Amino acid sequence: MDVSERIRKELASAPVVLFMKGTPDFPQCGFSAQTAGALRKLGARFHSVNIFDDAEMREALKKHSNWPTYPQLYVQGELVGGCDIAMEMFRNGELKSILAAAGALPAATA
Repeated sequence: MDVSERIRKELASAPVVLFMKGTPDFPQCGFSAQTAGALRKLGARFHSVNIFDDAEMREALKKHSNWPTYPQLYVQGELVGGCDIAMEMFRNGELKSILAAAGALPAATA
């Protein structure tokens, strides 16, 4: 499977996918920690991909998304943005809305 197929497979694995440095439990940068933390505070169900596990994917994803940095948050296969955008959306309530629309929040919080 080539790297483009692996990226598509990851994006199709869940409605919300976070490509990050490290894991939600052990983030390896502050920006990844903030983004994963915001998703967790909302109770979102999301799939995370540690970009340090696959150097080829890490480089190819930058071209795929036309976004040079990590983390990269995707909802329904579409790039939402990085940490700054995700955190602004978290603060203004927009992140909760798009996660709810994607079916990624528990019914009680949606």
